[in-house]
Amino acid sequence: MKVYIVMMLQFIIWSGYTLIEWLSKHDQLLFKVIMFFVFFYLAFIIGNKITNSFRKTLFITTLSLVVYTSIHYTMARYIH
Repeated sequence: MKVYIVMMLQFIIWSGYTLIEWLSKHDQLLFKVIMFFVFFYLAFIIGNKITNSFRKTLFITTLSLVVYTSIHYTMARYIH
């Protein structure tokens, strides 16, 4: 159950990152990369607080990022 909660919270975080990236479309690439690492760190810290395992949190965070990115780009491809 903890893994499911962490995945849902991280999907919310990745959605927030997508929204903020969309709002800052005129920013330089460096600032977008820094913003990504801030959101990744935030997702990792929240996941680590819930699971209390570094390795499990790293796996879940990476998995949630890959799943969210694949869903995001698949939807963007079929909508546009």
